[in-house]
Amino acid sequence: MSRVWKFKPCEEALVERLFQCLENVPKPLAALLVQRGCTTAEDAYDFMNPALSTLRDPFELPDMTPAVERVRRALADGEKITVFGDYDADGVCSTALMVRVLRGLGGNVSAYIPGRLENGYGLSPDALQTCVELHGPSLIVTVDCGTGAVAAVEAARERGVDIVVTDHHEPGEKIASAVAVVNPKRVENHPASILAGVGVAFKVCHALIKAGRDDTCAASTLFDLKSVLDFVAVATVTDMVPLLGENRALVRAGFQTLENSAWPGWGALKRVSGLRGPLETWHAGFTFGPRINAAGRVGRADAALDLFLTDLPEKADELAALLDESNRERQAIERDIVKEAVDEIDSWFDETRHFGLVVAREGWHAGVIGIVASRLIQRYGRPVAVIGIDGDRGRGSCRSIEAFSVLDGLHACADLLVRHGGHEMAAGLEVKTENLDAFRKCFNDYAYKRLKDVDLSPVLEIDRMVDLSEIDSLLMSGLRRTGPFGQDNPEPIWAVMNVNVADSRILKEKHLKLTFTDGRNRVDAIGFNMAEKLPDGPVDIAFSLHENTWNGRTSLQLNLKDIRPTQAQA
Repeated sequence: MSRVWKFKPCEEALVERLFQCLENVPKPLAALLVQRGCTTAEDAYDFMNPALSTLRDPFELPDMTPAVERVRRALADGEKITVFGDYDADGVCSTALMVRVLRGLGGNVSAYIPGRLENGYGLSPDALQTCVELHGPSLIVTVDCGTGAVAAVEAARERGVDIVVTDHHEPGEKIASAVAVVNPKRVENHPASILAGVGVAFKVCHALIKAGRDDTCAASTLFDLKSVLDFVAVATVTDMVPLLGENRALVRAGFQTLENSAWPGWGALKRVSGLRGPLETWHAGFTFGPRINAAGRVGRADAALDLFLTDLPEKADELAALLDESNRERQAIERDIVKEAVDEIDSWFDETRHFGLVVAREGWHAGVIGIVASRLIQRYGRPVAVIGIDGDRGRGSCRSIEAFSVLDGLHACADLLVRHGGHEMAAGLEVKTENLDAFRKCFNDYAYKRLKDVDLSPVLEIDRMVDLSEIDSLLMSGLRRTGPFGQDNPEPIWAVMNVNVADSRILKEKHLKLTFTDGRNRVDAIGFNMAEKLPDGPVDIAFSLHENTWNGRTSLQLNLKDIRPTQAQA
């Protein structure tokens, strides 16, 4: 599907005012700062310099005081503490962070991560039973889960086990009666509500250290919380929470920690991934995250956790290789399912009739169907449900587009589903196979009513049109300061109009390596999977700006997002 280019609005008078009062800030960067909400030089400075010193008091989070008091008592008395996590990147990193800190404070600490297929998500009664039987704790500290685990917390109480919940998910009607439920979303519009699970876990650790230092505890005084910010940074990016406010400071500092991490696991992941040179936020989402998640999707859920808890470099290399193998297996499974799903949809798809797409098949792996749904969204541009059938039941993952709440779509079909939940853009479901056809029709009918008059052409949002002459080291330096990029602070997309291709060649039969010129300036570019997209004559290009290092030489390079025959400008 061809994409419509949409230029983001910008108040040019404000851009000019900011440009005049900021030093070493080129006009395209001034425009970007305005688009990101900066109206004064002070706003711009704060945005470009997120600092840990701006973090708010962790005791502002609900239930933080009873949480800290119970954990500190367990530490002082030598109680067995188990950190109960989750199998995705946020859950694994949160678990590793909490274990590292509690052990650093002298705790007798173990960890438990439930299996995706065996136990499902979260603190369920079955998972609790397994956890208690394995580790025998008197205190469980959850990370990234537990707010609504009413039955499991009650079962724990009957066993004499206390639970402190740390979580960031939206609370339901009932809150677990734990010793403490540290979840900023329990308070409407709480400033910490943008934190990932790992951010909440870090806040708890910050509060523990703070309370310990106030009591002149030697272990608290010696522990450097910056040493665990690598876990915070990677999980915050992969969990796709807004990279605004405190998240910006945590991720910026965390990537600095990640460059020379104290934990062998990160170095092993870098080596197995072939990473060299400075790290960028996209490495979290496209390099580290998939390998961490692969363990929970198709391998051992605890393999990624073991990687981050070992202090032995050789063991870390073995575990990183295992995660890399699991990721390749996940990719192969994903490719097969995507092909099968596309073949099925293409056999009946009519863009005038089909607005909510449902595909299902026996044996599709539950660990990858969410990724498959995302791939199908990119191809068809409308909401998708991908369901893996196992006997008389199917478990599905749904993904959506901005114009449609997939959760509302599932609500409309609730009488045909065993269960469902999620949010507007992503959700999960369980359905009896006997109801599949009815669900397929119901979901499409609901989507048809809401999308039939909506323009579903994919849109490429562009921050600003620039000249080739404005693409220089000063702009690149400024862009580094406006990161980290991710959710709600996306990497800027620029556009240059009416340039010529001075040189081009195809790499690996699918990528384009090019040089563009406007007659006075030249710049190199790479277009991944664009070997067949190069038009004849002058072109317009949309791109992000990066540095490319090759044979010891670093130069600017455009990463193409789209290329089209040049169009007349209004």
